[in-house]
Amino acid sequence: MGPYPGVKDIPRVSTATEVERPKGFFGHPRGLANLFGTEMWERFSFYGMQAILLYYLYFTVEEGGLGIAKATAAGIVGAYGGSVYLATIAGSWVADRLFGPERTLFYSGSLILVGHVLLAVIPGVTGVAAGLICVALGSGGLKATATALVGALYEDGDERRDAGFSIFYMGINLGALVGPLLTGLLQTRLGFHWGFGLAAVGMAVGLLQYTLGRKNLPESGRVVPNPLDGPARLRAFGVIALGVVAVVLLVLFGVVDADNLATVVTWVIATAAVVLFAVLLLSKQVDRTERQRVVAFIPMFLVSFGFWSLFQQQFTVLAIYAEERVDLDLFGFQIPPSWFNSVEPLFVVLLAPVFAALWVRLGSRQPSTPVKFAIGVASMGVAFLVMALLGFTKGDKVIAPLLLVLVLVIFVLGELCLSPVGLSLSTKLAPKAYTAQMVALFYLSLALGSSVAGGLAKFYTKDGEPAYFGILGGAAIGLGVVMAALTPLVRKLMNGVR
Repeated sequence: MGPYPGVKDIPRVSTATEVERPKGFFGHPRGLANLFGTEMWERFSFYGMQAILLYYLYFTVEEGGLGIAKATAAGIVGAYGGSVYLATIAGSWVADRLFGPERTLFYSGSLILVGHVLLAVIPGVTGVAAGLICVALGSGGLKATATALVGALYEDGDERRDAGFSIFYMGINLGALVGPLLTGLLQTRLGFHWGFGLAAVGMAVGLLQYTLGRKNLPESGRVVPNPLDGPARLRAFGVIALGVVAVVLLVLFGVVDADNLATVVTWVIATAAVVLFAVLLLSKQVDRTERQRVVAFIPMFLVSFGFWSLFQQQFTVLAIYAEERVDLDLFGFQIPPSWFNSVEPLFVVLLAPVFAALWVRLGSRQPSTPVKFAIGVASMGVAFLVMALLGFTKGDKVIAPLLLVLVLVIFVLGELCLSPVGLSLSTKLAPKAYTAQMVALFYLSLALGSSVAGGLAKFYTKDGEPAYFGILGGAAIGLGVVMAALTPLVRKLMNGVR
């Protein structure tokens, strides 16, 4: 995955000395507008599909679904979510060693489009398997490279960087807001495959927009930072082929199945994270300062994992909760349960500009990144404690929709303190030879949290709601306290990066 010994002076994707300085998009480089739009449409398709995926898996055949047990279905969704972010390793490797970030993003988007088309036109488990594999692999490549390209728009020390990532993150959430609303409406009116088809249309629009605006992207994005030579390419593709064969054999012989998929994916992601950290820490291409920054990232990686383990349950446990426990009747109109997936991105869209302006206004006085991480994970703990209180006071009664909305708003407050800041941090702490792969490490924390969110669903029951949400909420708050206590040490290891 890493550079071969002896390779020096690799162009760094996250520097931008060659990028023009005129401010063409809300005071930011023009390339941000293209990446903003591309990611918006990709997230439209991604979250639009994911909002109805769990229901497609566990709804009965008569309801248009596949009739899979709820816990198993949630595990599949969690494993899929984890696989998406696990694939950022492959995507970042392809960007660093084969095509460069800019071309990798285009090829990845094309693969995502194929996956959504397969989900739309092929019924049953076959369509799900083929479609999700394509979407997961393509999303991994697109996410790692899009983030790296945003980082490449700003020079080191540019105070606009965090604000730029917050604007970029607003684009993500615009797509995540509209996607579930429209796919959920189509699913309830016409059927699941119409919803999947709309996701494909969204990705097609995103690819067209990206192609038209490629000229505004930084030149460094077209450079392959550490290209493979001929023999190295053959070895790499040989390893990939062996990996594919191994996965196929494990599935055919029943070692990996739907019931244990989330657990298997969790262990694979955890192993990948350990290996990638080891590569960065042991590489001869990483100097002492860069190595200390990688070490500083370790506790924030763990905090990020804890955050996403709770946050990603909006697609597993909270999706089941919305369908079973929330009063979906609104003056005679049945609210599609998938619409609750749009609540969180709606408030991100509303609040992201506020947070972006706040960070810019505070400048050097803004909280350091470790403190932001502590606040983010503790906020998730508060949200889960609210869920525990609802379970304790409401019992078997249905929950008013606005109460679930309140919980999701608390999700947003934590997310805006951690997620866009974490994306920015991964580009700032990255060793020069491992820019995209450092971004992949951040996404691995998300991958690990996503797969665990799917696995945790088997412990959720109506009767055990207060204990389930209470234990997880308390653990998240405790993790935030530990991160706050470690902040002075982590800041020292960051060597001047805030």
